[in-house]
Amino acid sequence: MNIFLPVPVRTPKAHPSKEEMRCPSPELARMHLIKGKDAIDRYLAKHIKGLSKQEAAAYRNSYKKNICIDMLRQGYHKSFAELFTLIEHWNALREAAGPGSAIWLEKSLAEQPDKLDQLHHFLTRAEAALRSEFYDEVYCNQLNLAYCFNKPEDRWLRNYFYEQCYKTAQLIKIDGGRREAEAHSNMGLVYEEQGQFLKAAEHYEAFYQLTVGRIWKDDTGKTLTSLACEHLWRIYTLLADKMLGNKEHQQAIRTLIKALEMAKEAGNKKMEGEAAYCLGLAYHTVGEEKTAIEKLNTYLEISKLLGDFAGLGRAYQAIAQVLVSLGEVEEAIKYMEMFMVITNKVNLGPSLVDACTFLGNIYNQKGNYSKAFTQKLQITPTSSTWWPGRRTEVTCSLTLFQLVARQKKMLNVYLDPLLLQTSSELWERF
Repeated sequence: MNIFLPVPVRTPKAHPSKEEMRCPSPELARMHLIKGKDAIDRYLAKHIKGLSKQEAAAYRNSYKKNICIDMLRQGYHKSFAELFTLIEHWNALREAAGPGSAIWLEKSLAEQPDKLDQLHHFLTRAEAALRSEFYDEVYCNQLNLAYCFNKPEDRWLRNYFYEQCYKTAQLIKIDGGRREAEAHSNMGLVYEEQGQFLKAAEHYEAFYQLTVGRIWKDDTGKTLTSLACEHLWRIYTLLADKMLGNKEHQQAIRTLIKALEMAKEAGNKKMEGEAAYCLGLAYHTVGEEKTAIEKLNTYLEISKLLGDFAGLGRAYQAIAQVLVSLGEVEEAIKYMEMFMVITNKVNLGPSLVDACTFLGNIYNQKGNYSKAFTQKLQITPTSSTWWPGRRTEVTCSLTLFQLVARQKKMLNVYLDPLLLQTSSELWERF
């Protein structure tokens, strides 16, 4: 539905120091080659149950083979099995997508030495830590792998390792739940990126419950509790927008009330203002105009406090729309005129189009056609960055006005001589 301000969907972040965690030289695997065709086949057949001689032969003379043999020689059977599964999964994704797809044109995971090196390095370290039940170290290695694969084409790998982190975090009992909290946050971001907002909300709520009352901070110095509040504000707003689109108005309002509470707890005035604005719009959709104005006035005051002129303009316009619904047209015009003062001061081009059109429509409904047309003619191009995309809209608005006025046979009564100019003369002003 998107009646609210755009709320950007968050995605998991890349590691800030990824270059510092790269694995050792790719020569590592090559140092452990098993010489001889038959020796390779026997070794693989012995250690990997069900692997045929033909499948074993596929590992010869490839960098993938070097990595796999090194894992097996050092006894990292779990790491080998996991790597083998990931390669097979990539192949399955490619086959499912079919020829011509983006993934079809990419190299197989088995043909990308840098990624194989990362997987070899961190999978074996995680397995070694798992044997000693050092679950925090297992978690860190899995998290490093998630950070390694943050490019769009690798996100399925990133998401896989975030899921592994989440499972491992449940086993860590010595940190008060911090790793589990971080894992919930990351899984929430993964689901949010995929558009699965309900699942994302579940993880963010768990993240909040684990961090509330704690002094834990992220690498930017922000407390994890405030980060959880921001995540919940954002996901509740996204959920409410979908609910309004599905006509679930009361559920949307309850969700937006929670979003406002989270914004307040986060101590973020901008978020609080936007939450109040969205809630005001939601109340307006169900006809609760007095409550809508109350919330929109909250947004107005916060915008004044922050010096947010764009926010002030949105608040004035939204309040005016509610006042029109209440029949308080004169009061609505006052708010729209204040809005227009702001749009002219700070050159909010697209907002000026909306304001002039809205105010012109109000005058038109009141029968003040001359003022309505003059208002619409104020929508002149002041910025090439926004005008081309709105010219058709303004043309239609002017044409519609002329048709209405002529239908009412009031053109010569209400319009000044400017309105009697030809269309070409009028558009010379643009």
